[in-house]
Amino acid sequence: MEIKSSKGPGSAGPWTLTWRRFKAHKAALVSGIIVVMIYLVALFAEFVAPVSPLTYSASYTYAPPQMIKLWGKGPDGETHLLYVNDYTVKVDPISLSRKFTTDPNKVIPIGLFVQGEPYRLWGLIPMSTHLIGPVQKGKAFYLFGADRLGQDVFSRTVYGARVSMSIGLVGVTISLLLGISLGGISGYYGGWIDDVIQRVIEFLKSIPTIPLWMGLAAAIPPNIDPLLVYLWITVILSLLGWTDIARVVRGRFLSLRTEDFVIAARLDGCRRRRIIWRHMVPSFMSHIIASATLAIPGMILAETSLSYLGIGLRPPVVSWGVLLKDAQNILAVSSAPWLFLPGLAVVIAVLALNFLGDGLRDAVDPYSR
Repeated sequence: MEIKSSKGPGSAGPWTLTWRRFKAHKAALVSGIIVVMIYLVALFAEFVAPVSPLTYSASYTYAPPQMIKLWGKGPDGETHLLYVNDYTVKVDPISLSRKFTTDPNKVIPIGLFVQGEPYRLWGLIPMSTHLIGPVQKGKAFYLFGADRLGQDVFSRTVYGARVSMSIGLVGVTISLLLGISLGGISGYYGGWIDDVIQRVIEFLKSIPTIPLWMGLAAAIPPNIDPLLVYLWITVILSLLGWTDIARVVRGRFLSLRTEDFVIAARLDGCRRRRIIWRHMVPSFMSHIIASATLAIPGMILAETSLSYLGIGLRPPVVSWGVLLKDAQNILAVSSAPWLFLPGLAVVIAVLALNFLGDGLRDAVDPYSR
């Protein structure tokens, strides 16, 4: 008689149970897909964006967004699967400003994987194929409208995702290393070392966040290379974002340092650094991943806030905060509300990362139910 082994919840490994719990969290699963898509867009920004973020056309300043439509006949009488309507321009005789309206009788065919403006993918591979764009080169194509210089807001939003999302990822990585190291030392050694580290954390957390950001960002020289500004902003946000992770790690170390496997490793002659990184940290790595995921939105919002206030990243660097800075004046609110669309990208990214972090946090303890 063949005996079949049962595969109930108790026989599965911790990572299997974590994945099952995560799949049951539908909001977190959908948010994870959205986060992956955003990072793919950021990774292949040159391919996804129809034009370069620096390309401009003075003829289309503050042109409104064009909506993609299905099945339309062009001027040649042919039916096109995807198209947008071209603009009709009228000049106001009083203010001499141009007013754009979409003309339903003018059709601009668009397609996927079209040839357009040449670029270098990741600065290395020369290409000219874009994910979406007009079939005929030189035609107006502004999915999110145009800004005051006639630059495509959609393309700039796509390129801005690369900077804003990478700052969150790189900043959290640096904060994670600082938080694990200092939090681990604080929780493992205790005594005066723990007191010093905790007082430093309390001092940093007692200072209002925005004035502290502003003070540190204002110390960056205004005329340095934009790449160095990016690195400085990332370092500043990392140096101020490690405190929460350090406290999480400290609490876990305080509970783990009296466990049998830690005492056995110490009696076996293992060095303290090996005990921390080889035995204690891997035992709650899932909690660290969840904490890091929840910390990324804070980094993104911090960069957006600094750039919006004009003390973070500056043009020609394109980030979501830099784009939102163009929407500060009353003209943008009244006549060009589409300049706020990069803010919608910030909202989607932050909400998706928060839902993903919540799902991971619930999934890392698969025996709680």
